[in-house]
Amino acid sequence: MKLTKEQAQEIKDQQSQSNSTKRVTAPELEKILYEAIPILDHGFIRVVDYMGDDTSIVQAARVSYGKGTKKVSTDSGLIKYLMRHWHSTPFEMCEIKYHVKLPIFIARQWIRHRTANVNEYSARYSILDKEFYLPSSENLAAQSQSNRQGRGEVIEGEQAKQVLELLKNDAERTYKNYEEMLNQRFDGTTIDENKKGLARELARMNLTLNTYTQWYWKTDLLNLMNFLRLRADSHAQYEIRAYADAMLDTVKKWVPITYEAFMDYRVGGTEVSSKGKKVIQKLISGEKVDIEQSGLSKREWNELMLALELKDKLI
Repeated sequence: MKLTKEQAQEIKDQQSQSNSTKRVTAPELEKILYEAIPILDHGFIRVVDYMGDDTSIVQAARVSYGKGTKKVSTDSGLIKYLMRHWHSTPFEMCEIKYHVKLPIFIARQWIRHRTANVNEYSARYSILDKEFYLPSSENLAAQSQSNRQGRGEVIEGEQAKQVLELLKNDAERTYKNYEEMLNQRFDGTTIDENKKGLARELARMNLTLNTYTQWYWKTDLLNLMNFLRLRADSHAQYEIRAYADAMLDTVKKWVPITYEAFMDYRVGGTEVSSKGKKVIQKLISGEKVDIEQSGLSKREWNELMLALELKDKLI
């Protein structure tokens, strides 16, 4: 992870602040506020602001009560009830804002979650940093034969070395051409006094998708959990999952009761169709049941068996 001098000074200044407030705060999240948490080779996330905590959710659910009128155990029971029964609006009362540095190809995947406020680094206004994401060897994998949007076996040896060289060389070559078109180097110096630089909004289109960008991303807790439920999942692409895992840890520090309910009912739980429910009932009663009797497709059957950890029944 690399921070500019300006970013490092900004973090230092922000963390040296001492403000008094009557608003609720999350002590554990306060400890890492503004801190740059490293992700991948050059990326990071920072929590730069937040609003509310677990009690804000409870207060919204029971608007006739004020903060501090109940025990923590009571709050926990209510939040679990809300999570269990998909009562979503109380979770919208909490908001959080992140500063994220990430590769462009992950940003384009991330932006599909359209329920946040986003402001991205402008390559029309500024020159993008000379930083590119290169996968580590254990994350360099072939195309999966069973999943069109997933990875298969890890690529090793000479082929892996060749792929990494191609990624690195392409990124460096296109960035050099980017500088040539701009007629300006990364450090701000002019290349040729007799040439005009191409407009930044045009020159940027030559860059590779592993170039790093940055943005501020603000969302409410409900939509953050929707994002994390998909992106912290084992089936998500590794690179975006690395960001989601780090964000999940910030949620634990921010709203620990909600985090526990989320991990229990959303991440660790599973959804079951009416046909799947009947399969489970038969399994519990000791009846013999197979895919032909269940009415489930092969994929539905295998997903249910994996959720129930009955791998011997996979087809």
